[in-house]
Amino acid sequence: MITVRRAADRGHLNFGWLDTHHTFSFGEYYDPDFMGFSDLRVINEDRVSPGRGFGTHPHRDMEIITYVLEGALEHKDSMGNGSVIRPGDVQRMSAGTGISHSEANHSKSDLVHFYQIWIMPDRSGVKPSYEQKFFSDDDKRGQLKLVASPDGHDGSVTIHQDAKLYAGIITSVQELKHTVTPGRSAWVQVARGSINLNGQSLVHGDGAAISGEEILKLSSSDNAEVLVFDLPE
Repeated sequence: MITVRRAADRGHLNFGWLDTHHTFSFGEYYDPDFMGFSDLRVINEDRVSPGRGFGTHPHRDMEIITYVLEGALEHKDSMGNGSVIRPGDVQRMSAGTGISHSEANHSKSDLVHFYQIWIMPDRSGVKPSYEQKFFSDDDKRGQLKLVASPDGHDGSVTIHQDAKLYAGIITSVQELKHTVTPGRSAWVQVARGSINLNGQSLVHGDGAAISGEEILKLSSSDNAEVLVFDLPE
């Protein structure tokens, strides 16, 4: 079964400096029918104005992944990490027993556009940690590239959950396939462009909850970019 979550139906808040869309309930947006899917708790699509950002704030017991589409996002945290996240980078922060961090648009002239993803950890109270790795367009073009996993397989960032995140760029001449293991579920998020997922048409910002499907077939008439989550049922 494929249940589509349309982009236009997401929660939307515009604070001037921040234009944000929430796939699931978050902050001031609450919908009891969309509290998450499996261990996937947050998919926020954020656009932050030049020179603006989120001040220092705390997190705990959450796996937080940042995926930048355009621009550059500056990160600082209480562990002493400081970095700039750009397109192709995947940043993972395990909040564990507690961490504070800030995020800001690194540019004074250009917008930053990114997805922030929260995944529930498989246990509480882990030691906070941070990781950032780069995956080029060539790594993702024509395939679903593993970018996050519980064991860091294939150069992916490591998360504390039995979940995997793949990123792919689908060209007009290819069909990508993903096998869903029996007893598992999946979520597909369209990061840019438009795709066909097992006969369903999805556009930028759309998501799809998948259960009971053995094979996912993804195609596109343009260079679409997708995030595919392989999740516990």
